[in-house]
Amino acid sequence: MQKSIYVESLGFDVVIARRKGTRSIRIAIKSDGVIRLTVPFMVSEHQALKFLEQKVDWIREHHKKPVILEPESHIGKSHRLVFENIDIKSIKTRLSTNTVTIKLPIGLGWRDAKAQSSARKASERALKKEAEVLLPQRLQVLASQNGMDYRSCSIKKLKSRWGSCDSHKNIVFNMYLIQLDWRLIDYVILHELSHTIHQHHRTDFWSLLEQLLPDCKARRKELKQMPTDILPTSF
Repeated sequence: MQKSIYVESLGFDVVIARRKGTRSIRIAIKSDGVIRLTVPFMVSEHQALKFLEQKVDWIREHHKKPVILEPESHIGKSHRLVFENIDIKSIKTRLSTNTVTIKLPIGLGWRDAKAQSSARKASERALKKEAEVLLPQRLQVLASQNGMDYRSCSIKKLKSRWGSCDSHKNIVFNMYLIQLDWRLIDYVILHELSHTIHQHHRTDFWSLLEQLLPDCKARRKELKQMPTDILPTSF
């Protein structure tokens, strides 16, 4: 059971959700910018909102405006976002080789929260599909060029990290990585390949990475400015 309520101190709606088994009040900021307040059944709405007010400064610090996905936006390396209004009762999405299509009921605009939510989910499917094809290919090329090896490669939706490598040389890449320029993608790939040799961030690791990529410091600095989120661009 959930409801949306406008919080004047924040200036936008917050979703209050009640879940069985929840023992304490929890606040979560979703990737689409929605603030979700999960509340135990025995806690009143008044108590929940009082708790929320105590966290207003934290929310303002960490909350970011949701990305607006506009018609004809470029998603990833090869997809285009299309909104269509047709005679249907509910939103439908379709993913093709080069297009993410969001079919909306007549009268529902693409800026509507439900339309944007559907567009985000469909766009993320497109990004994951692209990443699962392109990132392992590039990993294989760079590993071969530098005489390095790894055990496996998988693609996941990560909140903050661009990639990881465990002690068994299993490499994971964030699906959002596929949106970045190839020079930054190569930095992340070589970073994780370096971890197949050095499982730490001490001097030996950075020395190896700098041998593989002389301008790694500049690329690392640039990468830190990029959010792990959908980054729509214009064609």
